[in-house]
This record gives sequence, C-alpha cells and structure tokens, in this order.
Amino acid sequence: MLNVGASHPPPVPVPDDALPTIGESQNLPAIAPEAIAPGQCQAIDPFCLFACRVEWEQREDPCAGWELIAAARSANADTRAHARALLAGSRHLGGMGMGAISESPVYRKRQESVDTEMKAPYGLDIVENCNECAMTNSMFFCGFPHSVLDSLDDVSHRSTLPAGAILFVEGQAPRGMFIICSGKVNLSTTSREGKILILKTAMAGETLGLSASVSGMGYETTAETAAPCQLNFIDRKHFLELMQSHCEVGMHAAQCLSRDFQSAHRDIHDLVLTRSSKGKLARLLLSQFPSQEEEAETRIHSVMTHEEMAQRIGASRETVTRLLSNLRRKRLIRLDGPSLTIRDRPGLKALAT
Repeated sequence: MLNVGASHPPPVPVPDDALPTIGESQNLPAIAPEAIAPGQCQAIDPFCLFACRVEWEQREDPCAGWELIAAARSANADTRAHARALLAGSRHLGGMGMGAISESPVYRKRQESVDTEMKAPYGLDIVENCNECAMTNSMFFCGFPHSVLDSLDDVSHRSTLPAGAILFVEGQAPRGMFIICSGKVNLSTTSREGKILILKTAMAGETLGLSASVSGMGYETTAETAAPCQLNFIDRKHFLELMQSHCEVGMHAAQCLSRDFQSAHRDIHDLVLTRSSKGKLARLLLSQFPSQEEEAETRIHSVMTHEEMAQRIGASRETVTRLLSNLRRKRLIRLDGPSLTIRDRPGLKALAT
C-alpha cells in the first residue's frame, strides 16, 4: 500500500510519438538507450507501475520515470496500457506538447482506434471520476453529495489490481484507507502458528482500513483482493481533514464503523455458540443464499476452494472435504463439479443452530 497524493485528471493513453526520447525532459537524466528498449513481452505488475508513478511524482526519482517509459514501450499490451495511462497524467510531461498532439486529426484517429481495440484491465469498467460513477448507491461509503465527491476526488487515487494483491497486512501502521469501487477483498487474521482465518469478504462500496485510519493504530487484519478490483485510496492525513471539513464524511465513517462492530459481534456469536465444524460449515453454506425459500433447491456456483472454506470456519482443508462428503451422503447437498446445490435447507439450518 502506498501513500498517495492528490489525484490527476483522467488519463488518456499516450501515443508512441508523444513519449519522451533521450534527454527530452529536464526532469529525467540521460540514460542508455537499451534501458528503454521496447520488446519486453513479460507482463509487469500494475501495482509496481503505480509505485513508479508515485516515486516519480512525489520524490522526483528519475529512475522510476524511465521505468514507466520503458513499460509504455513494452510488447505486452496490458503493461503498455497501464504505463501509458499513468504517464498521461504526469505533471512532468505537461509541457511537452501532449495537448497539441491530442488535438491533431492524426492523433484523434489513432485515439479512436485505441479506444475501440483496448480493453479495460481485468475486464472491469474503469471509473475515473466519482461524480460519474454509476455503481454507487446510498449504502456505499462514497454515497456523498457532488460537492463532497469533488473534495474526495482531489485527495484520492484510483488503482486497478488483480486477484491476490496484498493491500495491507495485520499490524502495519495505517497509511490510509481504501474504498472498493468494484470487486471483493478478503480480510483475514493469522495465528502465531500460521493458521489463517478469513473474517470477512468486503464487497463494492465498503471501506478497508477505516478503523485504523481513524484511530492511528495498526491495521486489525490483512487485506487481499479475492478478485480483480478497482480501489480508491485516500491517505490518512487527507481523510482526517475530509472528516473535519465535511460532516457527511464523519457521519458515513461512524455508520460504517457501527456496521463493522455489529458484524463482528454476530461472527463472534456464531463462532463461539456453534461448537462443531459441521455446524459452522452449514452456516457458511446457508450464508451464500440466506433468503431462499425453504422448499426450493439452491444451486451455488462455488468460488471458494476447500482451503478457503476451512479458513472461514477455522478448520483444516481435510476436515472440510470430509464434512462435505458427509453432507452429500445425507442428501443435504449435491456436488456437481464446481457447483454445489443445497437440497435440504431446513436440514442444514438444524445443523447450524
């Protein structure tokens, strides 16, 4: 996780002839041509490119700038798209005639071609302005009036990450908070013996690291993306300033913390009072579709592995495999490859209580 400054205007992919050449910018020192040679086919982690952008913009590190330029000439389409989007918003390239290039008919034609051919990373609909987001609703943390969203845009930075990216780890000093624009993130804790317990899966509209950012204490959990995500990061200093200047932000923060407290209370209640692993597994399966009719079969296309189920109920993978087989023999569930069908919801409820 990175400490990010103010956001920039929505990025426009940079054409090849708009990228700087050797010695063209006073912010970048001379460098050997082979250091930015195109043709690298290996994909570069978008989070690494994002880190280079921050290093260049905030710490004036020229090596990070050349890393971005080299990535923008990569033969890998995803890496090239990420790097050019980051370069387009750089203040270091603001005086190099990019505006004039973007207005030329040749560039407009090339830009239209790029827009129609280039897919958003990981298939997500990328939102560059909170006021233009069509996904938000009143239950989202970012469901603010337009004036507050403008202030939020000024101090936040959006990023798109693949599944398996670590946002922060348990005990780490808080650098800021995340708002999930799309995707989902697993929050987990680890015992001294290395046993992992997944406490919650946060969905779009929820916050990550809010409590730690307010209190200044370490993050309570480890946050790892469970699917490709678009995230909005706000560093702690700017978030506290937003809370002081906009009462709506403080109210939403209090409501989110209250919901987190109630959710944690329910989870502790379930873990303590449901003594058997079989009951915990039954409760987990029922929680996937909590409002189905009693008589109807419920089909679940499971995105959880046996290992993840085990981490959610505090058991071993072998125990989960054995319990699922036992439930299948009792005709409470049916397993069809990656799909799981709840055949007897009342029977599962009896196990869960």
